[in-house]
Amino acid sequence: MIKEASKNSEIDSRLLDLGRIERMTGGGKRLRFRAVVIVGDRKGKVGIGVAKATDVSQAVEKATKLGKKNIIKVLIVDETIPHRSKARFGAAEVILLPQKKGKGLIAGGATKLICELAGIKNISAKMISRTGNKLNNAQATIKALQKLKIKKQDANSSN
Repeated sequence: MIKEASKNSEIDSRLLDLGRIERMTGGGKRLRFRAVVIVGDRKGKVGIGVAKATDVSQAVEKATKLGKKNIIKVLIVDETIPHRSKARFGAAEVILLPQKKGKGLIAGGATKLICELAGIKNISAKMISRTGNKLNNAQATIKALQKLKIKKQDANSSN
């Protein structure tokens, strides 16, 4: 149990988006909040969590918990990604490009936050789509990171 507590303390979480949702009922409007949270350990693991609740803090807490459940392992080679990756989620489309050491994190919005929490230090990213939907942009970035695979020549040189 102690190991599990220390494991969770390493994971950092950041709020990406907080939205107010209204539902009309016979008695009036019902308010809820939707939180989108990105979690990562800055060592190659990152996840996204989305949750709704009647209170902001409850929504953020639930989203963080879901983000920790949905963590994926990202392939990082020399503080960057091994090759170009492109993915689409809904209307959002993103391209991730590897960069040389020292170039830095050239990305914006959700993509920058995800790469930062994953521990990628040198990357260039471009949102091709015009959508401003942060959740879809984040999902597209996660999908692009999941597509990363190590090339055979890289695998032979590392062994």
